[in-house]
Amino acid sequence: MLHAALRARKTLPPLINANPSLSVDDAYAISLDLLSRRLADGEKLIGKKIGATSKAVQDMLGVDRPDFGFLTDWMCVEDLIDINDKALIAPRAEAEIAFVLKDEIKGPGVSAADVMAATRCIIPCFEIVDSRIADWNISIVDTVADNASCGVFVLGAERLDPAGLELPNLHVTVTKNGEPLSEGYGHAVQGDPAQAVAWLANTLSEYGVALNAGDVILSGSMVPLAPAVKGDRFEMTLSDCNPDAGGRKLGSCAAEFV
Repeated sequence: MLHAALRARKTLPPLINANPSLSVDDAYAISLDLLSRRLADGEKLIGKKIGATSKAVQDMLGVDRPDFGFLTDWMCVEDLIDINDKALIAPRAEAEIAFVLKDEIKGPGVSAADVMAATRCIIPCFEIVDSRIADWNISIVDTVADNASCGVFVLGAERLDPAGLELPNLHVTVTKNGEPLSEGYGHAVQGDPAQAVAWLANTLSEYGVALNAGDVILSGSMVPLAPAVKGDRFEMTLSDCNPDAGGRKLGSCAAEFV
C-alpha cells in the first residue's frame, strides 16, 4: 500500500488505525519490504537517515523517539526540487548535517568517537521530509513504516573535514524566501550528531544492517520542520558556532521548490 501510494502520489489513512496491533518491529519489517520494492524499481541504496532526533521535531510529529529510514539515488536531488516529479505530497524542509563514511560501521557498541573516525566528511544539507499518511497524522509506527517519512534530500557543495570541529556547537541559520526562519545547534540532535549516527549503527545492527563505506547518513534536523510549497526557497548557513560570537561560516545549502 505504501509503495503504491508513493508511486501514485497519494495518501493513506494511518496504518495503525487499520491494525492497532502493529509494533515498531512490524513497522521496520514493512520499511525493509518497501525498500526492496524500490530497489526492484531500479533505485540504488546510497545511505540511511535518522528521523525525529530533536525534541522540537518529536513534538511537531507527535512521536517520542528517533527512527531510521533508507536513502536511494532517486531521493538525492539538486537545489531545484520538482514537487511533481518527486511525488511530494506535503513536504517539509529541515536543515541537517550529512555524514559521508569512509569505513563501515556496525553495532553493537558503536560510539560517537567511532563514528568520527569512520567519517570522510560532513556536508550541510536539507532533508525534505514527506508523508504518505494523510495530513501527517502519524504515530511512530506510521512514520517508521513509511521510510521514516523521507522524501528527498539536497547536499551542499562543501565537503568538510570533521577533525577539529565540535559538532554539538555547530550553528545553523535558515531562511525562507529571503526572510529569517529558524536557527539551531548540533546539540539539538541527540546532544551530538555523531552520537545520533552511533545510535543508528547500533539500532540497525539489530536488523542485520550495517552503515557501509561510502554511505551518506542524514543525522537529523537541527531546527523545527518548515512546510514548503511551490515557489518557496530555503537557504541554510552552517557555522562553527553562533556568528554573533564570532563563528566562522563553514558551508551552505539551498532548496527551491518548483
